[in-house]
Amino acid sequence: MIRTLVVDDDFRVGQIHSDYVRRVRAFDVVGRAANVAEALAAVRTLRPDLLLLDIFLPDGSGLDVLRRLSQDRADTRPDALVITADHDISSVRAAMKLGAVGYLVKPFGSADLAERLHAYRELRDRADALSRTATADQADVDALFSAARPPAVPRIPAKGHSAPTLSAIHQALRASRGALSAAEAAEATGVSRATAQRYLSYLVKEGTVRLELRYGTNGRPEHRYRVAR
Repeated sequence: MIRTLVVDDDFRVGQIHSDYVRRVRAFDVVGRAANVAEALAAVRTLRPDLLLLDIFLPDGSGLDVLRRLSQDRADTRPDALVITADHDISSVRAAMKLGAVGYLVKPFGSADLAERLHAYRELRDRADALSRTATADQADVDALFSAARPPAVPRIPAKGHSAPTLSAIHQALRASRGALSAAEAAEATGVSRATAQRYLSYLVKEGTVRLELRYGTNGRPEHRYRVAR
């Protein structure tokens, strides 16, 4: 499980974001903090893997948290995904320089956050795989850097389909490294099974996803989906 600490001074918003995180497979919320001091203390005691970090905090800035943590050893400090209403370009640049793995502007929905979390999980998986080798070629390096970014959203169809949901479902298939059923895709992204089925059918039609049939003992095939290569 990817241990996640949610840092937000608004209790209600923090609860909503915590619920969003818990809907994504392989992520768990280990704690919450409402200010810079609490965030730093929680990092020391809870040892999270990832911070969901607001910038506007009552005793400073989320960027202050990143600056303080940058003084720790690289293998002990958590990664950070900035989630904030601050869309000033200077804040974005500062977050990038301080090592944030992403920057998501409020307000956003569960699918938007799930998309970033899936990308982060793939980044960790690729980094862990490469850590077991002595060297990496250019293709490995390119794959590692691209994993930090959500995949390109497939072309949006007629009204009734959401770009973030399309991207989140597509990313869930990529992260699974295999085929998923509609129910499994729904669980991974936090949408209903019917919604997942509708989006998967669209992705198959677009050629982005491939449909596979798995036959069981009752003779009725199970529909499973994987990213088209």
